[in-house]
Amino acid sequence: MVIEDHDDIRNLLAQTIRMRGFTVATAATAQEGLDAVRRGGADLITLDLNLPDLDGLEVCRRVREFSDAYLLMVTARPGEADRLSGLELGADDYISKPFSPRELQARIEAMFRRPRGRAEQADAEELRRAAEVQRSLLPLGTPAVSGYELAGACRPSRSVGGDFFDWHAAGDGVQLTVADAMGKGMGAALIAATVRAVMRSTAPLPDLAEAFADAGRHLEQDLQQSGSFVTVFSARLDAESGVVDYVDAGHGLGLHVHAGGVDRLPPSGPPVGAVPGSGWVPGRVSLDPGDALVVVSDGMLDVFDDVEQAARAVAASVTAHADARVACEALLGMVPGQGASDDVTAVVLRRRPGAGP
Repeated sequence: MVIEDHDDIRNLLAQTIRMRGFTVATAATAQEGLDAVRRGGADLITLDLNLPDLDGLEVCRRVREFSDAYLLMVTARPGEADRLSGLELGADDYISKPFSPRELQARIEAMFRRPRGRAEQADAEELRRAAEVQRSLLPLGTPAVSGYELAGACRPSRSVGGDFFDWHAAGDGVQLTVADAMGKGMGAALIAATVRAVMRSTAPLPDLAEAFADAGRHLEQDLQQSGSFVTVFSARLDAESGVVDYVDAGHGLGLHVHAGGVDRLPPSGPPVGAVPGSGWVPGRVSLDPGDALVVVSDGMLDVFDDVEQAARAVAASVTAHADARVACEALLGMVPGQGASDDVTAVVLRRRPGAGP
């Protein structure tokens, strides 16, 4: 990954590194580069210290929170203080501008002759594999529901996280789930995978409330033993009528976006695993043509003063984007990816304008 805002230097870096057998991706901003490495990983990162949106030293610090890639600073700064700071923050080497392609290749080869410790390599590989597995658990396709559009997006704050969304066809409609396991990283990801599997196993039950209660009973003991809990929003759409039955277990961020504004859907009970023996009272909402059911995770709250402000901002963004997929991407874009303290997930189910029974 080449992170460099100057077009000519970025192209030179990419071309020179490709000559050494690397597959190269590029980014012109710190945000773009951090997001790309977080999504796909990297073996080598070249990092300009003068970026338009974030200082390179801060980028170096943030990269080291989730990546063990070799990191080569590329700097035009004359003093040694920044170079020393970068090395202390985890950079492996630096090269000064202007540089020759031969010097760049020599420095890269020297870095790769100093292999990471076996334990570090194993941990990095395990984390990369875990991220791949977690991405594979997200829905590969979207059920075709006449008169509706459905989309979702998820961005963990680390390589893996505790948020997930899932959906599948249910009769002529769809059943969807959005969940957020307590915590971050690998532990939360393991809990999220368990919750997804249990929710899918109970989905064939015809009554949503019964299915959710059964899932809660199966999960309660495991969550108690791990000292964890999970918030879950599960809903079933009857496409013909537009009626959505739902259970909100402590999630609290299911929104009905309509022509008159936005309503937060009332919760059904506590998070799964938080209170032993809990039950959940199902709710119901009707989607008129043009309405949307929007479910986000609490990572969305990081940039707002309170839940109501967040709900209004989410509704405004969804209303402004006619396409559900674009709306989900816009919602995640409202929360800066760099330095995010929590996972962010959004699902939008919209009844198309003009669609009726």
